[in-house]
Amino acid sequence: MQLRNLHIADREGPVDLRVEGDRIVQLRDAGDRAAGKGLFFDDALVIPGLINSHDHLDFDLFPAFRSRIYDNYKEWGSDIHERYGAEIAAVLRVPRELRLWWGLYKNLLGGVTTVVHHGGNLQFPKDLITVLQDAKSLHSVSGEKGWRRKLLFPFRQAWPLVIHIGEGMTPDCSKEIDVLLRWNIFQRPLIGVHAIAMRPDQAAGFRALVWCPDSNIFLYGKTADVSSLQEQTRWVFGTDSTLTTSSWNIWQQLRLARALNMVEDRVLWEMITAEPARLWGLADRGTIAEGCAADLVIGERPRGSRGWDAVFGLDPERILLVLHQGKIRLFDASLLDPLSDLAYPLENFHPVVVDGRVKYVQGDLPGLLQEIRRHHPDASFPVTAL
Repeated sequence: MQLRNLHIADREGPVDLRVEGDRIVQLRDAGDRAAGKGLFFDDALVIPGLINSHDHLDFDLFPAFRSRIYDNYKEWGSDIHERYGAEIAAVLRVPRELRLWWGLYKNLLGGVTTVVHHGGNLQFPKDLITVLQDAKSLHSVSGEKGWRRKLLFPFRQAWPLVIHIGEGMTPDCSKEIDVLLRWNIFQRPLIGVHAIAMRPDQAAGFRALVWCPDSNIFLYGKTADVSSLQEQTRWVFGTDSTLTTSSWNIWQQLRLARALNMVEDRVLWEMITAEPARLWGLADRGTIAEGCAADLVIGERPRGSRGWDAVFGLDPERILLVLHQGKIRLFDASLLDPLSDLAYPLENFHPVVVDGRVKYVQGDLPGLLQEIRRHHPDASFPVTAL
């Protein structure tokens, strides 16, 4: 497959890409439009498929629950179960398999080609996006029974342990970090999520931290002090589930993070691409280069924008093409005829509307929405079926 006349954020001039199998096999300056075949683009940006380092895929069917700004996660959990018990039960009546499928599609629609699922080890399809579960997930120090035993389990010490930690502003949130570090006597690799209450000396005890600014600000009115902690450990970016965020749209969340002005644009971008690729052992992802995995997103640049403004100005409706493992998983309706002319197999794609733009998505997403509503008639989605 030839992808022609594309722009890379940190490279001058347009490029052409050639994909064979699941690899990028050629990257070169764009050639004459009249020379050769392929998919041609106008003023489009190509980026690596995004890597979302924290989501609860079976919770992405929930609306966001919040009645106020909370001091910590325990206060939030108690409040929503008291106030929204009926709404929570309605979502949980939807079979988990259907909720998981929607979580996959939510990520794909935003240009995520790899997501780290936090929760029990589950079976996921492998032909939509990549789901990583190669780490032990714990909820929290106070929220999971037997966490010490799981931390110290002797046969899995090489596996990273991912845990919500420092989630809030109360002294107890900081004390939980100290307790976790004190019990980590075998120095198991720790990956902490949220870290709002974390001090620099505590951050040094973690292999990495996951920043979820939208979730943090939505629930607690504050997020981790990334600018003061980034010298102690690496940071990656996560969306969290829709249960705890103001927006399902990963691009809106990235713009919120950018507006906080805690890190430079390139550092923020690497939190969703190259840095998680290194952290999660995905050496061939997170960048665009010959020999790398063909996990790619092509998006329509906002008019008049260039550089990082163009990158962070993307949105799901502007996505023109998503490649995962070298295969098209989503494309804009404007590419229907060009792909048909190239004889690309399109039988398993179905249209949905995202903010007024028609996208063709692999698999029966319209059927999934219909089946979910059979169990939960009030379920709400950011897409509609044609």
